[in-house]
Amino acid sequence: MPGPPFRSPRSEDLLAEACARLSLFEDLPDDTIHRLSACGFGRGFLSPSLRARLRKAGFRDLGDLAQSSPDAITKVRKFGPIRVEAVRSFLLEEIARSLPGAREHHGPRATRDRRLARLREVPVARLPLAKDAIVALGLEGGTGADLAGRPRLALLRTGVVTSADLDRLVATLADCLGEGRAVPGPAAPASVESPAAEAERARAHRAALLAERDREWEEAAPARGRRRAGSP
Repeated sequence: MPGPPFRSPRSEDLLAEACARLSLFEDLPDDTIHRLSACGFGRGFLSPSLRARLRKAGFRDLGDLAQSSPDAITKVRKFGPIRVEAVRSFLLEEIARSLPGAREHHGPRATRDRRLARLREVPVARLPLAKDAIVALGLEGGTGADLAGRPRLALLRTGVVTSADLDRLVATLADCLGEGRAVPGPAAPASVESPAAEAERARAHRAALLAERDREWEEAAPARGRRRAGSP
C-alpha cells in the first residue's frame, strides 16, 4: 500500500510539497541520463533487497530515479524521506562525474531557488484561492512564490484555508512548475532481476555507449586527416 505523500525532512512549506511531485533533477542532458542508466543502481549504493524493491516497482536504474519524483519513490516500501534524500545525494555525485557545475546547478538549494523564481512569474490570482482568502492572508498583488514559501501548518492556523484547499494549491503549484517538463513515472512493474542479470545488462549498456563513442571518433578521424594533409 502506498505511503503518505513525501514530506521533506528539512522543509514543510508548500514549495517543498510541490517539488515532491516533480523530478529530483530537471533539465538533465540526454547523455547524462544515458550514463546514469548505464550504471544500473550504482555499485555498492543499495542493498540487493532494496534494488529488488525498486525493480519490482518499475524503476530500472539510476536514470529512472533521477527523472522520478520523491512522491513516486516513497511509494516503494523502505524508501522514506530520509532515504530519498540519500538517493538524491548519490545521484548528484554521479551526475557531477560527467557534468561540469552539476553540484552548483542541480543541488537541492539551486533547484529550489529556480523553481521559486518561476513561481514569482505566477500571479497569486491564478491559484485556486478565493479573493477574500487572498486578502486575509495578505497576498493581494502577490505571486505564487509568496504563498509557496509558507508552511502548511502556519497557513492552517490562520483558519482561512483548509487542508483540502492547500492540497489543491500544492497541485496547482506543481502544475505551474512542471509546465513543459515531463515527470516520467516508473515503468510497469517487472519481475525481479537477479544481480547477475542486472550486472550483465549494465555491461551491455556500457558497451553500447563505448561503441557509439568509437563510431563517432572513427567518423571524425578522416576529416582530421584531410585537414592535416591539406595544411601547408
